[in-house]
Amino acid sequence: MKRALALRHVHFEDLGTLAGPLAERGYAIDYVEAGSRLPAAEEALAADLMVVLGGPIGVYEEASYPFLAGELGLIGRRLAAQRPTLGICLGAQLMARSLGARVYPSGIKEIGWSALALSEAGRRSPLALLEDSPVLHWHGDTYDLPHDAVHLASTPACRQQAFALGRYALGLQFHLEVDSHRIESWLVGHACELAQAGLDVAALRGASHIHGAPLAERAGRVLHAWLEGLDEQA
Repeated sequence: MKRALALRHVHFEDLGTLAGPLAERGYAIDYVEAGSRLPAAEEALAADLMVVLGGPIGVYEEASYPFLAGELGLIGRRLAAQRPTLGICLGAQLMARSLGARVYPSGIKEIGWSALALSEAGRRSPLALLEDSPVLHWHGDTYDLPHDAVHLASTPACRQQAFALGRYALGLQFHLEVDSHRIESWLVGHACELAQAGLDVAALRGASHIHGAPLAERAGRVLHAWLEGLDEQA
């Protein structure tokens, strides 16, 4: 059985709707809780897939969260070895930073549901399945496109929404994985951020219930398409 190593920063931001498709393709999922246990380099490199999940901290906050330095080192080694890696939100930012790109506050909070604008490369990628389909955005940081990475998607508020490195690495600024049946955990867990941003919690909840199921169906298809590309490369 294949092994997927999921690096989790807050408990409710897990693999969500992507867990089922991973199991369907024969992956056993092992969660590693950030700040509690950092896998050894050999373990991280040996995993058939690493998924680096989201969280409410900044990549550049190593002074406050020293474990970030270890994460960056592991992610960098894995990408240098061209081992399959998927990053979501903070995970994509960690990938970008490990590749030498700048990660920094964007100056706005992009929180809510909206569609992506795909680049030409994005339309040729598995993300083509998301065209015209709203996805969940929940971030205040952004990143510069890493060297040799291919830009895949943007929104009016944030140019860098997705990038790829060959077939082996995919960084997503948006939340492909969110399970709308568990959105209440997100709303409670990020209550302070939502209040500071002046966002309407009821409206965000309502939009999640409208768009969540269609995104879950497409998210599974996106993941299957990307994993098929990995299988072809193997």
